[in-house]
Amino acid sequence: MTLRPEYTLGHSAYNDFLFGSLGQDAAGTEVTVLSALSRLGIDPWQEAARLASLPRDAAAEALAATILRLPDRTGPDAEVPMIAARLVALLPEGAVAEIPQTKEARIASLEAAVKSGRADQKAKKDATPVRTAVGKPKPGLTTWLMWGVLALAFYFLIVQLAPTRHLESEGRETRQGS
Repeated sequence: MTLRPEYTLGHSAYNDFLFGSLGQDAAGTEVTVLSALSRLGIDPWQEAARLASLPRDAAAEALAATILRLPDRTGPDAEVPMIAARLVALLPEGAVAEIPQTKEARIASLEAAVKSGRADQKAKKDATPVRTAVGKPKPGLTTWLMWGVLALAFYFLIVQLAPTRHLESEGRETRQGS
C-alpha cells in the first residue's frame, strides 16, 4: 500500500539539512533538525524552505535562535552559532520544488495562514472547501486477529469449564481377568 505524500519522507532537497545532527539531548538521544523542529511544533519542511530563501547569515541566526529554544538541549550556548552555520550550509540554494501535498493539506495550511493573518486575498479566494466522507473504518488484519484470539480464548475457557463425561464412573475400577 502506498502512503499519501504528506506521510512519506521520500527524497526532498531538504533531507541533508533536516537529518543533520544537532548533537545529543539530556537523555543522550541524537537530535536532528527534523526532530528538534518537531519538538518545537514547527513544520520541518516549511521551516527548511523558509531558511533556504533567506541569506545564509540570516538563516544561520534564525536557526541558532530556534536551537536555543529547545528545552532539553545540552552543550554550551557558544557552540550553537557554529552548529547552525554548519547545518545552514546543507540547505539547497535557489528554487526548490514544493513538497507534494493533498488538496486537504493545502487547504488546511491556507486556513492556518488566514488565521494568522499572513495570507493575501488571492489565497483566501483560491481556497475552496473540501467535503470529506466520514464513515466507519474498514476492519483490518489487526481487527480480525484480535477477534480470532478472543474466539480461541473463549473456546478454551468453555473446554476447561465443561464437566467431564467419561463412560465409566470415577469410583469404580474395572476387573480384568475374573
